[in-house]
Amino acid sequence: MTMPSFRRSGYASMAPSVEIDVETHAPLVRKLASIMIARLPASVELGDLIQVGMIGLIEAARQFDPNQGVQFETFASQRIRGAMLDELRREDWLPRQARRNARQIEEAIAKLEQQLGRAPLESEIADLLGVELNEYQDMLGDCKGTTLLHIEDFGGDDESGHNPLANIADEDAEDPLASLSDDNFRQSLISAIKFLPERDQLVMALYYEQELNLKEIGAVLGVSESRVSQLHSQAIARLRARLKDWL
Repeated sequence: MTMPSFRRSGYASMAPSVEIDVETHAPLVRKLASIMIARLPASVELGDLIQVGMIGLIEAARQFDPNQGVQFETFASQRIRGAMLDELRREDWLPRQARRNARQIEEAIAKLEQQLGRAPLESEIADLLGVELNEYQDMLGDCKGTTLLHIEDFGGDDESGHNPLANIADEDAEDPLASLSDDNFRQSLISAIKFLPERDQLVMALYYEQELNLKEIGAVLGVSESRVSQLHSQAIARLRARLKDWL
């Protein structure tokens, strides 16, 4: 995402009786971006939020009407947050069908783990989902890019009519990432990783600890890069299934 280059030496406003200095209010953009970034996955860059937030600030300066009885900071904050949320929606890395697949896989894994008392096999997960093994693996492939935390974890389910990004924009909302720094959560995560099948544990270790890419992991395991992507997605789904009370 690239912010259009601009040089702003003057002022902008729709109302002739007021002048809004955009540069003076630029720190507001960084403040709102910093609040929002704390509630988002690490893949979201602070600089990206600041860039689109500045666009929101400029638009706010152009549209602000002091006759409405609202302070500029309040008006601009809404526009800046809106611009940031629009960008998050636009850059959503996981299509809706893939999110639905990921959720179904997580639910199936959780159900089977409760029934079996162990990590289920891929064939068992596929059977519960009512699909062939190769179709299940295709579903995993579609879920590439999934992370332990999803945007949906920070709000309501977007398919239930709620805004999944609603409390990200609220600086007074409880920070859902705060619990992830808790020692109890870390211990739960360690236990969940130990519960993974040995191959999934190896994929996670090579990817996150050794920082190998998928192609390199494939060479270690003797499988294709796409197969590693499937295994990674499945490992994430297994972890999310065991950590659902935290997420």
